[in-house]
Amino acid sequence: MSHNFHNHLHRIWEHSVGLYKAGQTHSSLFPIDEELPLLSSWGIKRIDIFDFAEDWCLHQEPDFSTFLLVHYERWRFFSEEQKGVPSSVVLDPTTLPPREEEFCGIAWLPRILPKARAKLRGELPPEVMYCCGGDREFFKANNIHPAEFLAVVRSLDDRDEAIIDWVVKRKSSLA
Repeated sequence: MSHNFHNHLHRIWEHSVGLYKAGQTHSSLFPIDEELPLLSSWGIKRIDIFDFAEDWCLHQEPDFSTFLLVHYERWRFFSEEQKGVPSSVVLDPTTLPPREEEFCGIAWLPRILPKARAKLRGELPPEVMYCCGGDREFFKANNIHPAEFLAVVRSLDDRDEAIIDWVVKRKSSLA
């Protein structure tokens, strides 16, 4: 990553939001081919850019700062854990827990865990977005930033109970 990673991502974000607003609303045809080599070197895909630009245009969230921080966590995992080698695995969306499933009374938590792991690894399929509307509701309800959750999932690895305990503590601190 260069010292101006954030500037490159901001330029790409602004360009992508403009493209979406101008009618480029098909993810597979999203015309950012000239950016793909740079994005790929950071472990970021076309769909990552499209999804965040689309949701910003339609819902005014997630904002650029969230986009930047989430993809900074992705880049860290890509460079440090994956050593710059993309995963060949793609999450099967049918394996995601149902939207209504809960852990310790916390809605969406069973679903967000595999999504966060897949986001870190670059294994989300095009039809699944990390930080979608359901994810954003989970984050708001539990006072968690999406990038913070990625960092916690990364640091606690596959220890679901530790992650669940962390979320429960965070949620209880809101009361």
